[in-house]
Amino acid sequence: MFKLLRYISAFLITVCLLYSCHTSAPTELKRPPLKIPLGYFVGMYPGIIAQEKGFFKAQGVDVELILHKRSTQLEQANFNAGKYDGVISSLGGFIILSATNPDIQSVAVIDESTGADVVVAQSQIKTVADLKGKKLGANLGGFSEVFVTEMLKSANLTSDDVNFVKIEASEIPQRLKNNTIQAGQTWEPHLSEAIKLGGHILFTSKQTPGLILDMIVFRGETIRDRPKDIRAFVQAWLQASTYWKANVHQGNAIISKALKIPRNTISLEGVKLTDLGENQKLFQSSNPNSIYKTAKIYADFFIRSGNVTRIPELKSLFNSSFLNPPS
Repeated sequence: MFKLLRYISAFLITVCLLYSCHTSAPTELKRPPLKIPLGYFVGMYPGIIAQEKGFFKAQGVDVELILHKRSTQLEQANFNAGKYDGVISSLGGFIILSATNPDIQSVAVIDESTGADVVVAQSQIKTVADLKGKKLGANLGGFSEVFVTEMLKSANLTSDDVNFVKIEASEIPQRLKNNTIQAGQTWEPHLSEAIKLGGHILFTSKQTPGLILDMIVFRGETIRDRPKDIRAFVQAWLQASTYWKANVHQGNAIISKALKIPRNTISLEGVKLTDLGENQKLFQSSNPNSIYKTAKIYADFFIRSGNVTRIPELKSLFNSSFLNPPS
């Protein structure tokens, strides 16, 4: 009997040890969340919807969104320093980024500005021609500079005809009020504030079709190490865009609550959220409106103006492989 008990005890101990070894060995290390900063621009808001509606989790990726009101340049510097895995950038901003950090890629276009980006002016500035000799605020060295330069061309003016002032979009309303500028480039929710303070819309991105695009950009290291997570992120983002377009009031409520901003400052007017089909067309080099052709406009402008001296081969900066759902 005693011998039998010894055998049973030894058996149980062996089973427990085997079970312990089996359960303690991790089958897969948990990946950290993808860190993405989001600013206060309507084109970025599908990310908030994807988070709040659980679209990221449903696709199998953990995402940490960092909401901020900091300058775009600071967030891009943080991205370059490796503090974020990805960033939402305008096409112009992305081209500038690539000049100092070529190991990045755009994986999807999230929106096209069709009126959301504006130049707002003081009441005495009635036309673009009235800007001659005046102070014009813009985030120089990025898409804003290209945009306002295109605006000036519409009135046969050049950048030499105005006095550029380097200003973030969020500063425009107060700078107009204080008369340190007479016009400036901005977007919502800052546009509403500028209009409340007496400004009016002088020019919009509706007049520059296809010029202002925003995109999802990831570091090369993240693309190489976590392709499944990036694919999941892109799919969830596009799903959120589709949801918002189909459920505008519900989407606005989600965004308003998350950002603590009034619902009346949230509008898809002037912004075209791009879907999968539109992305596939934009990434086709044969398309006359392809991302590569628009990118060249920015690249040529920045080199000509001296903002950068060299830009990587444009085709190396775009990666459309994450657009399609996993097979």
